[in-house]
Amino acid sequence: MAKALVAKGGKTIAVPADVTDFASLETLRDEAETQLGPTDILITLAGGNGKPILATELSLEVWRETLDVNLTGTFLTLKAFLPGMISRRRGSIITMASTAGRQVSPASPAYGAAKAGVLMLMRQIAVETDEYGVRVNAIAPGAVIEGKQMPDEMREQLARLHPLRRTGLAADVAEATLFLASDVSSWITGSTMDVNGGRIML
Repeated sequence: MAKALVAKGGKTIAVPADVTDFASLETLRDEAETQLGPTDILITLAGGNGKPILATELSLEVWRETLDVNLTGTFLTLKAFLPGMISRRRGSIITMASTAGRQVSPASPAYGAAKAGVLMLMRQIAVETDEYGVRVNAIAPGAVIEGKQMPDEMREQLARLHPLRRTGLAADVAEATLFLASDVSSWITGSTMDVNGGRIML
């Protein structure tokens, strides 16, 4: 991805950060804005721990870790970058949720709760920042399968569960993200875009 951006005349930098550590995110923000300029587009992508597991078998450690990375990490990232966007009175934020945050799924209850929390957090921040010209939206991807992440037979079975009869690609999510980040969506805020081949229609 970085090579593709550079090839098209863009500039990229890598700044390691822990999304559960606010000081770490402040360092990331300062370094990024020093080298690249003010942040106009922010995409919160950190997440994980969606592996299916029953609530009765879910440890408190995994519960807290899942909420920390998916929900608290999103909150702290927004907290680090929002003041600058508000002061400049512009910005587009896209939070990454999941179909697991839209309806009950095989994913762990911790993951589902965290992603549902990301959606409500997105709406809350959208209301708090609308008067400052900052837009906040979310994407809820479905089954995104790249390469050989699962056997072909299993992938075909999963594809049949979707009205569009295929699983998703990273490019599907990327294109939706680009739309929400751009001025083409300038009259959209507080919305969730379901990128899931029609499996969820709300």
